Amino acid sequence: MPFSQPPSPLAPSLVRMRRPWGVPLTGAVAVGLLLALGMSEAPEAEYARFAAFVAAVMTLVLSVQAFRFARLADPIPTAVSQAIPDELGPPLQEALEALPDPVMVIGAHEPDDIVGRRIAFANTAARELFRIQRDGALLVTAVRDPEVLEATDEALFGGVDRSAAYETGGAQDRFWRAWARPLPPAPDGGRQALLYLRDETDSRRMERMRADFLANASHELRTPLASLAGFIETLRGHARDDARARDRFLGIMAAQADRMGRLIADLLSLSRIELNEHVPPSGAVDLALAATDVADALCPIAQEKGARIDLRLPDGERAPVIGDRDQIIQVIQNLVDNALKYSPAGAAVEVEVLADVGLDQAQAPREKGAPRMTLLSPDRTEDVRYALVRVRDHGPGVPRQALPRLTERFYRVEGQKSGERSGTGLGLAIVKHVMNRHRGGLLVESAAGHGAAFTAYFPRAEVAVEAVAPETSARPDAAPRTLDGPRNKTVTQAS
Repeated sequence: MPFSQPPSPLAPSLVRMRRPWGVPLTGAVAVGLLLALGMSEAPEAEYARFAAFVAAVMTLVLSVQAFRFARLADPIPTAVSQAIPDELGPPLQEALEALPDPVMVIGAHEPDDIVGRRIAFANTAARELFRIQRDGALLVTAVRDPEVLEATDEALFGGVDRSAAYETGGAQDRFWRAWARPLPPAPDGGRQALLYLRDETDSRRMERMRADFLANASHELRTPLASLAGFIETLRGHARDDARARDRFLGIMAAQADRMGRLIADLLSLSRIELNEHVPPSGAVDLALAATDVADALCPIAQEKGARIDLRLPDGERAPVIGDRDQIIQVIQNLVDNALKYSPAGAAVEVEVLADVGLDQAQAPREKGAPRMTLLSPDRTEDVRYALVRVRDHGPGVPRQALPRLTERFYRVEGQKSGERSGTGLGLAIVKHVMNRHRGGLLVESAAGHGAAFTAYFPRAEVAVEAVAPETSARPDAAPRTLDGPRNKTVTQAS
């Protein structure tokens, strides 16, 4: 019976009276004294009988209170503990549903019945992770990892605690630690076990990021550091008084130092993106406005090379997507910057934005006869629309055999040079990881001697355009236009 009254001030002392005979023995002595005095004829016996009567009553009250508090202080009996889930079932289930980690209760009857392991209960996180449609579904249809299934069997029929590492597939890799714990038998006599998963993606990514950063930095920084050390030694030696050689060496040293700075910046950027790659962004960005800003920023570079940026925007110049604005800017800038590096003088870099396409349309080939490679594909989801940006150059193109390796770190196509503005070899790797975080896709179409076209598509944001880019109405060039001034860029509308 639940205890609804406030505890007595004597509760601490009564709870400490653990011996069952303490208070009743005191009461028996008081009752015996009362009976003895009742047979006495002395005058002072009246006061003694009254005192003994009060003592007996107080002893009885204290005995009852001590019994109640002793029941509260003792561990809950087995019969009562088995009844608690029935009484507290709904609140306990709501608490499990609110947990951010996947929790499941697995039931089984026979050890040899492998397909008899069923999910008796799964909270919201477990249903979303394993796409469980209903309670009672087969465990093997949700979890296919042999180590997790083996740990569950040992908890069910071996009565032991087990843990296992678990990695989910899909476009975004996630790492989990699964724990299996035995539970009391079900009312029908079947075995039960608790399967709990904890997300360890952050710690795993941190370890991988640290190892990759050290490996990449030590490998790529070795050459410029050796070059700087050699030139410094030369300037301190026989070239000390040679002004012409000193100026040439100092220029080379400045270029190497600048390359090291860009390399470290790209490595840090890639590490930060990889660390949060499994966490999708939640903001809304206008892809058309982002492409316009990138074209504005890179127009001086195109002008120096004698090239131009042709920008095709959708009607209204608005293409809202779900994403992080800085990272989307980074994707478009890396693609356009690569196109400018490999474009010959006088050529055009075409940047096209489409506001609303399906997945099949986003992945459809657009360069007739050109080899095509999907570098990243999102998990197919019903009713998801996309907005895409496509960047095409008219440079040397990429051979077919090199297409699968374009997003590898530090990979460069053999025999191709990007001119004076050499890169770090991390641009497309950064693009791929950003697109993976945004649950988008990336593909390339290229043929040797005919340029290359990269397409990046993002899930479309179904929000009001004012919430995406409220500043567009204040921009003087927000309407369909051809930009004038020193920027060598043309803007047209895509139908």
